[in-house]
Amino acid sequence: MNIDKRLQAAVQSYWDARRKNKEKQVKSGKIDAGTRGEVTGGTQMGALEVLVSDILCEAGLEKVDIRTRTALELPGYFRATKKWDLIVVSNGALVLAMEFKSQAGKSIGNNVNNRSEGAVGSAKDIWTAFREGRFGQAPPPFLGYLFLFEDRDNVKISVANKEPYFQVDPEFRGEAHSKNTTALRQYKGVSYSKRYELLCRRLVLERLYTSACFMMATNSPKTKITQPAEDLNFRRFVAALRGHVVTFLGSRAR
Repeated sequence: MNIDKRLQAAVQSYWDARRKNKEKQVKSGKIDAGTRGEVTGGTQMGALEVLVSDILCEAGLEKVDIRTRTALELPGYFRATKKWDLIVVSNGALVLAMEFKSQAGKSIGNNVNNRSEGAVGSAKDIWTAFREGRFGQAPPPFLGYLFLFEDRDNVKISVANKEPYFQVDPEFRGEAHSKNTTALRQYKGVSYSKRYELLCRRLVLERLYTSACFMMATNSPKTKITQPAEDLNFRRFVAALRGHVVTFLGSRAR
């Protein structure tokens, strides 16, 4: 499998799906506010899900065990169930669960916090359910998080933090710039793209997810994919997926 070629096609499909959804909204006369019309339909990440599914099959899993459309609910602890984007259940064992998330358009600020809270909450929920025995005696599953962010100028600009009482984490403060004296030193903050990169990295660092991937791509007829962080690139993510599958298959009773 040519991973790079398949990834390029899958990300292009994401943008094509958004455009088609918006066109349908216009033709039907029901136009959602902002970019919501592009999102309505829920199939934008479908090609990426298919790509990951094919990678898992190539690694040795049975296609029948991989779910991407239906029967995606898994038990939680703080809630009854959570619907994941891709799961693998083989011989009664939960092998893998994945989230595919994206963000595009001009409205960014609130969505960053919402995405962060969702990612952390979902992981905490399923790991607690695992601890409580909801998935039987199987080994820990692979939890994957893939995030696709629209590459545009406004996501690369430093965003100041509001710090009325306490300083935020230094990683989110960015570089300092001085105005004559130390007392007047101010921090620019980091860009939204950097915030998402930090989110993905820390999700893995804190062992909430087994592996994470962060990609940026332009919304254009021939999309350009950028992978800002080596530790979060797609090839490394795929390597982690394959490694988990090999371990799972090797541990099964023969």
